[in-house]
This record gives sequence, C-alpha cells and structure tokens, in this order.
Amino acid sequence: AVAALDPDEDEEADANRADRLALDDDARLAHALQECDHLPMMRILQWNIQWCRGIDGKVDPERIARVARELADPDVICFQEVASNFPALAGSSGEDQGHLLAHAFPGYAAHVVSGVDVPAEGLKRRRFGNMLLSRLPVRQVFRHSLPWPAEARTPGMPRAALEAVIETPLGTVRVATTHLEYYSASARAAQVERLRELHAEASRHARVEASDEYDSGPFQPFPRPAPAIVCGDFNLPPQDAMHRRMQEPFEDGTTERLLDAWQHAHPGKPHPPTFCLHGKEHGEAPYCCDYVFVSAALAGRIASVRIDLDTQASDHQPVIVEFR
Repeated sequence: AVAALDPDEDEEADANRADRLALDDDARLAHALQECDHLPMMRILQWNIQWCRGIDGKVDPERIARVARELADPDVICFQEVASNFPALAGSSGEDQGHLLAHAFPGYAAHVVSGVDVPAEGLKRRRFGNMLLSRLPVRQVFRHSLPWPAEARTPGMPRAALEAVIETPLGTVRVATTHLEYYSASARAAQVERLRELHAEASRHARVEASDEYDSGPFQPFPRPAPAIVCGDFNLPPQDAMHRRMQEPFEDGTTERLLDAWQHAHPGKPHPPTFCLHGKEHGEAPYCCDYVFVSAALAGRIASVRIDLDTQASDHQPVIVEFR
C-alpha cells in the first residue's frame, strides 16, 4: 500500500529547506562582505616618468603604461615629466607623450598641465608638465601656477600643479599632481607654501555655502571638497624642513592637516628610495623625493602604501597607495 501524502508535512519540509537556503545565502553574503572589507576601494599611482625614459635610455610611453597597469591597476594616476615636442630631451623624438599616454589608458579621462610652454617651429609649442588620468568620474579641474622666484645664475623652470575633483568610493576628493623645483631650495619653499595655500583655499570653499544664482554656464558652482590627496615629485628628502612644513597644522584651526601617507602607514620606518636607485646619471645616492600626502580624514582610510623598487622604466620609482 502506498502511504497518503500529507500536504501539511510537505509544506513544512519546503519551509525548512527554504530557511536553510536563506541561512546559507546569508552566510555567503556575510562572507562576501567580509572579503570586500579587505579589498581596496581606490588605488592611486604616483610616478615621475622622466619623459617616459627608462634606465636603458629608451623613451617608451607604452612601457610606462604597461608597467603602471601591471603594478597597480590604478583608478587614478599622477604622472610628472610628461613632454610634448621636446626632441632635445635624451632619447625623445619629440613625440606628444600626453596624447600617447591618454590613448594607452582607454576608459580614463586624461588631463594635463604644462608648467613649461614655449615656442617651437612655426606655430607649434613645446610643453613639459604633469598629467592626471582617472577612470573615476572627474568634476572640476584646476591648473595652478606655482611660484618661480628669480635667482641669478640658477637653473629652473616654471612649475604647476594639476588638481581634479574626483568622485570616488570614498566620497568626492581633490587629487593633485605636482613637481617642485630641483635646483633651488627657496623656490621649493615658496612652492610648498603655495600648495598649502591652495589646500586651505579649497577647504574654505568646502565650508561655505555656494551661490544658487546660476545652475548652468561658467558661473555654475561645483563642489570643491575638503578631503585631498597631493601627489608629486617634491625634489626634497624626508628630513628636509619643507617635508615637515607640508604636514604642519594650519593657522585657521579648521583646515585639515596634510599627512605623508608612507609615514602614516609605516610609522617609524624610513622611506624607501624613489630616485637614483638604479641609474647613476645624477651622481647622487638613492633617496626618497616622491610623496603622496593625504588630508587627515583620509589617512584613516589608507589600506597600504608601497614603493616599487624593481622597475627601471624611469629614473624614479612608483608610489602606490590603496584606500578602503
């Protein structure tokens, strides 16, 4: 004889199975979220690329792009020493490196600022400066000239900072890329002061209410947030007074300090060298001059800071910062 099926028992069994499946789903979701907690929300690559010239003397923008992707798969890239139409630079044929690098990173918005912008043949120009690439949405972009005090018989060039307001998983953040003077300590000091002024200015913009008079056109206001990341080749070692000055509190008492990301992530551990590590062309012992500074609130979101000591695609070493 075949036992009669009890509909109530079937419903109870189905309900128990559903409960077990729901518990399994919850456990899988909790595990996935726990794993996500360890994943970086944003990666930034800081690198002085020496007009794409490697230690081997070869100028190769595609190599720079390939190494950058292999090292970090970065969301935001800050380059210095990007050249256009400068065949006098060793190894260069005068290629437009900003154009080539922009095309080497499909899906990234590319922005360039040229501290050096001088005449070439005909109506052409020669340019040398900084570049920022982002696969995250970019809002406003600012191009800031930095001070260039006159000094007799001292080599130098105009310097600039490129600032972009970027929508990130951490919130809206200002990211800047810059390159300070190499030959003059007084010029570097003036440029550090200007970077601090720009950070304080942006922080004041973040605190005040914007005008609502325009919702389109050039007067339309866009947020300029307080959180900031300042990347660059500062041409000074960690023990330099201007490195400390970059991190000093602001007199207004409300602007967040800027902190050296390496020092925050590795307290008490010396900076690895980022310059002259492989090439001896400059005749200097290896030292660190490339930094990522972050505003205090973002410092707590740093997951890791590392400096790649292996690549020889430039005379500088890349700095990679991950945030979560």
